[in-house]
Amino acid sequence: MAKTIQISNSKSNSWVYNLGVLVKFKLSTIVVLTAVLAFIIASAGQGLDFATLLLLCLGGYLVTFASNALNQALEKDFDILMDRTKERPIPSGKLTISNAVLLAGIMSLIGIVLLALIHPIVALLGTISFMIYAFLYTPLKRHSTLSVAIGAIPGALPVLIGTTAAEGTVSLFGLCLFAIQFFWQFPHFWAIGYLSYDDYSKAGFKLLPEDNEGNISRSIGFGSSIYAFMILLTCIGMFTMQYLNLAEFISVLVLSIGYFILSWSFHKKFDRPSARKLMFYSFMYAPVFLLILIGL
Repeated sequence: MAKTIQISNSKSNSWVYNLGVLVKFKLSTIVVLTAVLAFIIASAGQGLDFATLLLLCLGGYLVTFASNALNQALEKDFDILMDRTKERPIPSGKLTISNAVLLAGIMSLIGIVLLALIHPIVALLGTISFMIYAFLYTPLKRHSTLSVAIGAIPGALPVLIGTTAAEGTVSLFGLCLFAIQFFWQFPHFWAIGYLSYDDYSKAGFKLLPEDNEGNISRSIGFGSSIYAFMILLTCIGMFTMQYLNLAEFISVLVLSIGYFILSWSFHKKFDRPSARKLMFYSFMYAPVFLLILIGL
């Protein structure tokens, strides 16, 4: 047991390990993978441009790293209040705010330049995502539940960045994928927020609406159902516009109906088991949706 603790402490004191936590490497990989999958989907029929794909990966990683590093620098005083974040590098004193801000500045600059080598619009979308996440969403979530909607914008932009990198323009197809990613985030986040409400409240984050008695408002359950239903409508629209073939349409429709059913169950039951089921399904939903469009 003592040996295990020693190894764990050694790992947590590693500069490389703490840098990975600062930039949220695993989460950043999911974000970049989303953009890459969208790029591959939009490149269908014209062949993959591997040079562009490499620029998208590198630029996407750096901009996402910068967003997460700046987010943690700005939220240091609040992260230290939550059990799940108090051991992050900045609140635990393993990295300084000045180092985090410097790294964020360097990474964002290089990342935006790399995205600009693909297309100016791609760089613009990357910049918008970075600015909204760091300077709107991050401070707003301590003051208003509107932060969830604001945060859903940079959360959905990776797919639009991916399709724009492939097509050289902001297409209607890209906007449809953006809409699905945008709608998907509300049930996803509200399920997580429901399960982590005490932790968020402890840090003063106002991410979930409350009723007159100070409890979580049941409106997030109904709202989850509405946004899940909007995904269904968007899928139907994509099929109507011939962005989906019949097999793809049936597959994403079944997948999305499952998301709607679990969202409706969360609305009706409004308890931890229903929230947990919705949360885990939401983790699977977004990548599976994109993989279906690739044809895997």
